[in-house]
Amino acid sequence: MQAEMVAIVGFHQDEVGDWVADFSCGHRQHMRHNPPLTDRPWVLTETGRGEFIGRLLVCKQCQDEREANTNMTTDSIDYA
Repeated sequence: MQAEMVAIVGFHQDEVGDWVADFSCGHRQHMRHNPPLTDRPWVLTETGRGEFIGRLLVCKQCQDEREANTNMTTDSIDYA
């Protein structure tokens, strides 16, 4: 199954000040700059975040939901 790409449509900060990307599908994902684990210095500036608006990414939540729905559908089929 091919992953569906969604666009980053905006950013906001969570309750502790970490940046979160808002996706066109309605889901969100943290975009942390936490070297050496994650190296995203672009998220620290408005200009950097602006350059990522419209960037296409795979939404892990959409992918997980699609896989769960596929598994439910195939689990309910009677192959007898």
